[in-house]
Amino acid sequence: MPKVQATAGSAGVRSRGRRVNTTLSEINVVPLVDVMLVLLIIFMVTAPMIQRGVDVNLPVSRRANAVEGERLFVTVPATFRTDGMVYLGKERLRADVLGERVRQNMETARDKAVYLRGDAAVQYQELMAIIDRLREAGVETIALVSKAPGEI
Repeated sequence: MPKVQATAGSAGVRSRGRRVNTTLSEINVVPLVDVMLVLLIIFMVTAPMIQRGVDVNLPVSRRANAVEGERLFVTVPATFRTDGMVYLGKERLRADVLGERVRQNMETARDKAVYLRGDAAVQYQELMAIIDRLREAGVETIALVSKAPGEI
């Protein structure tokens, strides 16, 4: 609220009126809003670039069907031969604990199916070892995931 001061004028001369002194006690939020909007745009543009999945070169199939719904994926990367690590969803874990982790996830699931994605460089015997571990964990259905010829 501006302060109003009366000015002292001469006796015969009428004063112009009252002088208004304003104080800068209010914060100007316009620059703050501008900066916040710029930061919001930067984060909205860069957030999709940060998210990255597991690099797997899936084999190509002429009759590949799209997977629908929430499913449990087990991914066997090309580095499985050297480090013995697989992915359960996006979680990286050793192949020897895969059975127990899948068993824990299957306790509450009504559809006991697992989708197995293996890199094209993975040998068939290595995939069979993972399938055996999944069968021991109580998985009823194991589907092999491939990509259609036109997919990236």
